Amino acid sequence: MTKIVNHWIGGKTAEGASGTYGPVTNPATGEVTTKVAFASVEEVDAAVAAAKEAFLSWGQSSLATRTSILFRFRALLDAHRDEIAELITAEHGKVHSDALGEVARGLEIVDLACGISVQLKGELSTQVASRVDVASIRQPLGVVAGITPFNFPAMVPMWMFPLAIACGNTFVLKPSEKDPSASIRLAELLAEAGLPDGVFNIVHGDKVAVDRLLEHPDVKAVSFVGSTPIARYIHTTASANGKRVQALGGAKNHMLVLPDADLDAAADAAVSAAYGSAGERCMAISAVVAVGAIGDELVEKIRERAEKIKIGPGDDPTSEMGPLITKAHRDKVASYVAGAADEGAEVVLDGTGYTVDGHEDGHWIGISLLDRVPTSAKAYQDEIFGPVLCVLRTETYEEALEIVNSSPFGNGTAIFTRDGGAARRFQLEVEAGMVGVNVPIPVPVGYHSFGGWKDSLFGDHHIYGNDGTHFYTRGKVVTTRWPDPADAPAGVDLGFPRNH
Repeated sequence: MTKIVNHWIGGKTAEGASGTYGPVTNPATGEVTTKVAFASVEEVDAAVAAAKEAFLSWGQSSLATRTSILFRFRALLDAHRDEIAELITAEHGKVHSDALGEVARGLEIVDLACGISVQLKGELSTQVASRVDVASIRQPLGVVAGITPFNFPAMVPMWMFPLAIACGNTFVLKPSEKDPSASIRLAELLAEAGLPDGVFNIVHGDKVAVDRLLEHPDVKAVSFVGSTPIARYIHTTASANGKRVQALGGAKNHMLVLPDADLDAAADAAVSAAYGSAGERCMAISAVVAVGAIGDELVEKIRERAEKIKIGPGDDPTSEMGPLITKAHRDKVASYVAGAADEGAEVVLDGTGYTVDGHEDGHWIGISLLDRVPTSAKAYQDEIFGPVLCVLRTETYEEALEIVNSSPFGNGTAIFTRDGGAARRFQLEVEAGMVGVNVPIPVPVGYHSFGGWKDSLFGDHHIYGNDGTHFYTRGKVVTTRWPDPADAPAGVDLGFPRNH
């Protein structure tokens, strides 16, 4: 019997009423295992209404109340991390270790939310004028929404809702319809931790649900992670409806390898960063820029390592890389490799014909490595979101930097070198929001904010960290003047001396 994933509204399961469902497949087998209900406008409205009602009390609740619930949620999340990882593997396809890593990174933001009291402290200036004090405070917005991608069905929602609800907001999540089960399990754990009904809600669906959240007058802010075209649409549409927006888009992350770099370390980093999680992550390294004469040796070292990666079902503990999320995505990724030679690239490894015995209907693709890729090639210009690594060649650091800075994306980048001066120049000169020095995937820890530049981010705020707290609150300044009790009208004696 096919499993059905329904909405979560007002603290409980809400069966889909629209009559529209989407298929959820096991990427390793191609089998449809689940149907997910798609929300109508009315169902989105019901979720927002539940969140709005809950905000009346949750927005006034004490910090101690909020953080105590989040502490309990954190303990439950830790206890159930294997279960959540299994749900991710079953619907996304990533191997269990990758899925566990995703849950661990989400836990970092829950940790940050548990300590939100420090982030929400206000400021006070006394005696700015005679008997006048000025205080700055931060208050929640109200109902906020999150729209999240398929590649991290647990982590990316946890980049959003723990901070949002810790700040006193209520939340409506629209997760990816491709792998929805992990989000529902998170909702159940929040309820078990004691989160009041309506503070956290989930509606599944497609553009109907998204557009309603973007236009709903009671939704005050929208967080999004996904592709650049959709991020631009989210930002434009939600902003036009008067909402605060943080919309994180796509990427083409470059890794510069200078001639003095440790090539073994660089090759290890390139392989893990390009092919980990089958390349389906916005922080994947998809372009290596080899500077100087080290290109041939570096490419050979990458090839040797890449050929040893074991590809198989995510629930097989010996697998190091799983399938892609859908057959359509698999075919799109393969098309970039198929056309690479005609665009001037050298195909060192072609993974497009890969399959797994006994799982022939899975969404399989092998490792692909393209060398001497021109910047005009589609494989370089587009975000492929699969296990395809492009290697570009330059003679100088300056040429390499120009390639990176000419990209319309500015999400993350890395440099591998032993030269501190070169690394310092790079981190100051490169046009990207996150920079790694001998670190291939520079995803910040939870108390620093995540976000790119250029077409990788639309909006003024990065996600989580201090930016996350500021995004989910708004500032208020209170200027106060009280008369001195000694100046009370005659006949009223409060016992204060009058000889001041």
